Amino acid sequence: MKLLKISVMAFGLYAIATLASCSGKTQQAPQQQAPEVAVMTVTPQSSELESSYPAVIKGKTDIAIRPQVSGFITKVHVDEGQKVVKGQTLFTIDQVQFQAAVDQAEAAVNSARVAVSNAQIQADNQKRLFEKNIISQSQYQTSLNQLSQAKASLAQAQAALESARKNLSYTVVTAPADGIIGSIPNREGSLASPSSAQPLTTVSENSQMYAYFSLNEKDLLDLTGNGQYSLESRIDSMPKVRLRLANGTVYPIEGKIATVSGVLNSSTGAASVRALFDNPNGVLLSGATGQVLIPQQEDNAIIIPQKATYELQDHKFVLVVGPDNKVTSTTITVMPVDDGKNYVVASGLNPGDVIVTEGVGTKVRDGMEINPKHE
Repeated sequence: MKLLKISVMAFGLYAIATLASCSGKTQQAPQQQAPEVAVMTVTPQSSELESSYPAVIKGKTDIAIRPQVSGFITKVHVDEGQKVVKGQTLFTIDQVQFQAAVDQAEAAVNSARVAVSNAQIQADNQKRLFEKNIISQSQYQTSLNQLSQAKASLAQAQAALESARKNLSYTVVTAPADGIIGSIPNREGSLASPSSAQPLTTVSENSQMYAYFSLNEKDLLDLTGNGQYSLESRIDSMPKVRLRLANGTVYPIEGKIATVSGVLNSSTGAASVRALFDNPNGVLLSGATGQVLIPQQEDNAIIIPQKATYELQDHKFVLVVGPDNKVTSTTITVMPVDDGKNYVVASGLNPGDVIVTEGVGTKVRDGMEINPKHE
């Protein structure tokens, strides 16, 4: 019996020692450290940001070249992308039938002239006979009427000749202005017609180019100060704008807002705006796309990087670092102007606030404790 008690006591002491040993190891395990995260202190500053608007680039004058007579194209004198000057020949349309019409009209004019000459001789003879009382007044008047009819026929023949010559001239299609030739869908042997939906080509006057974009109703109200200023006065006072090209580069020559439509499109709720850019080297091409960049100066503004925000249900949030280094999700509102990298905060942040600028919404979440690393 004593032996059994001793064994039980020994086992109990061993268990207690084992638990104590495990407890000691648990207490000695290192605690997980808070992650080091980049942060920034919010400070008011002056900055010029740019609002971007998708734009379509068109020549200052894009002229669709259409034939004024129907016929087969016998010669294409230019090529796509070629520079042309006003009056330069672009296309020649088959002239055979139109030249024949001119020849026929010239013959008709000559015939009418002979008829007038004969009628004039007859009228002169009748006049002398009438003056000698050989013929009656009515006979003389008949000769005068025949002369008038002959002259009218001559005038009609001359008009037909002018029309035939004009149609013949239309077979030579010329450039109405200096510019660049667009695509040429129809070549020699194709039928050209004034009723064709597709033009022969387009001549784009490209020494200056327009960039067309849209402003919505809110943009227009902001522009006019809710109606305090006229569109014309605000356009005149607007700063110069820039153009970001399709490859992401910014066109080196600044432009100017030229016009703002005073009518909102009923389907889009936006007004068409046109910015004018000089194009001395022909870099800008009609039909290209880009983004018009409109600068906006902000004084004493709170500007934060867009990467410091995340969105949830159409609301923007930042993570504000508290005194205990724990982050709190905070709702902010931003101004519509941005440069694609930064936001101008309208409300939700105060100068001196510290916000997280990396891993927002992914590595760092609301309520986490962090080790702030100031940028």
